Formats: sequence, structure tokens, C-alpha cells
Amino acid sequence: MPRAIWKGTISFGLVTIPVSLYSAENRSDNISFNMLDRRDMSRIQQRRVNASTGQEVPWEEIVKGYEYEPGQYVVVSEEELGAATVEATQTVNIVSVVKAVEIPQMYFETPYYLEPTKGGKKAYALLRETFRRTGYIGIARVVIRTREYVGALIPEGNLLLLHLMRYHYELKDPGELDLPGEDIKALGIQPKELQMAEQLVKAMVGEFNPQEYEDTFRQHVLELIEQKARTGKIEVAPGKAEAPRAEVVDIMSLLKRSLENVEKSTRTKGKEPARSKGSKATATEIRRREKTPA
Repeated sequence: MPRAIWKGTISFGLVTIPVSLYSAENRSDNISFNMLDRRDMSRIQQRRVNASTGQEVPWEEIVKGYEYEPGQYVVVSEEELGAATVEATQTVNIVSVVKAVEIPQMYFETPYYLEPTKGGKKAYALLRETFRRTGYIGIARVVIRTREYVGALIPEGNLLLLHLMRYHYELKDPGELDLPGEDIKALGIQPKELQMAEQLVKAMVGEFNPQEYEDTFRQHVLELIEQKARTGKIEVAPGKAEAPRAEVVDIMSLLKRSLENVEKSTRTKGKEPARSKGSKATATEIRRREKTPA
């Protein structure tokens, strides 16, 4: 687990529970690309350019402006923004309790894990079990870095999940969408059609297993990268010596060792090795190799 974003407390009435906050999202495995000039593989730089003159603008001459009318801006200084910043309290302050089913899913945005710290396990477990048994969740206010969020405190297995939520103004009004109404007879839906659809849904019922769903696009891209690295189809940036064939073989050796480790670990658990795991391991080695200074 990476370092905690912050350490603070859950405030529930007069009860305070010391906790650490961790991001629940794993973004380290996201595929990222650099923009290059195809003619010589040089990196493309993004410059801050004045739209009127076309000249590059240094950082010290850049200010923040809000366009309140077309072409007219209100300039706000960093000092003024700092004065409006919410004070970091390091507290998940539960302000109300609601039934979980009452919150539309579109309000949920970013999940975080809460871990009890020293002396907080009993109170943490008490709050978790109370929410679990009653079906309620806590609505809380919390400041992360410089912004105040509203979040839902939700029991999930043995942990308490802090799921940050969108404010109402952040969601678009669906009122202008042309949606079918609730009068299904007026829509021409026959009872037999509805009955057949319900039977189909029941036939597809099963337990949710997130491991069954893979990012196939990411997997295919990693396999493409692995294949190009294996066959030596690596472009060299200017100013660097062309990669010798031995370098490609060295990368391949790393790939094979990674795959062997994954397969060995899988066999130990009594399972067949999954292709996606092999792809993930090899791509990790590729990225590590690319980031290692020459």
C-alpha cells in the first residue's frame, strides 16, 4: 500500500476514530504515451503561447482569469485564491446518516480506503458494523489538500470506504433528454414481451466477480508493445546511440523471467496462468527498463 494521503480522524458525534486515508484507485498501471515527431522521434514540447501575438509567454507573466462574459475576464490573484481556500481539518466529519439506496449512483465519484491507526480499531469496527447491520451510510465533509468534498462513509467487507461524491451542480440536468415515459402501454410494450425480458434477466443472474472483467484494450496494447520490443522494432531518439541487438535480447530475458515468476506463483496457488497476468508483468518490466537512465 502506498503512503497515506493524510492521517486524521472520523468524527461521529462525540466519537473520534484515528484513521489513515489511502487512494483506492490503482493508476500506476495506466498506459501512457509520449508525443513524438515521427521524422526523428524527438519529444514534442507544449508551449504557453499568446493567442494574439503567437509569442511564448513566461510563467511570471501568466495570471488566472475567469471569463464572466465573452472576451471579458476577472483576474484573480494567487493570494485571493489562497484566502478562499478551505482550512485543512484532517477530519472526516459525519454530518448525517441516510439509507444507501437513497443515493443515485451518478453522485459517486472517487473511492478511498480508511484504515484505523493506533487505538482506533475498536471504534472503527463498531462504526463499520453499525452501518452494515442498519443499512445506513454516513454522509461526511472532508478536506483533501485544499478542497472540501462531500463523501459517503460505506462499509465494504472489513473496511470503511470513503467514497467522494459529486456536488449537485457538477451533474448535468437530464431534463432535456428525449426519454421514454413510464407508461409502457403507451409505448406498445406487450405483457409477453415484458415477461420474456424478465425471464432473460433471471437467466443471466450470477454473483459479481470483478476479476472476470479485464481491460481488453489495455491488454492488447501491452501485447503489441511486448511484441515490438521482442522483435527489435524500437525507435531511437536523436542524440542517443542506436540500440544494439543485445539490448533487445536483454529486455527479452527480463520478460521471460517475469513470465516464469508469474507462472510459478500461479502454479503454487493451483491455478492455470492467465495470459493477461503475463502481459502485465512484461509491460511493467518494459516500463522499468525505459525509465532506467542509460
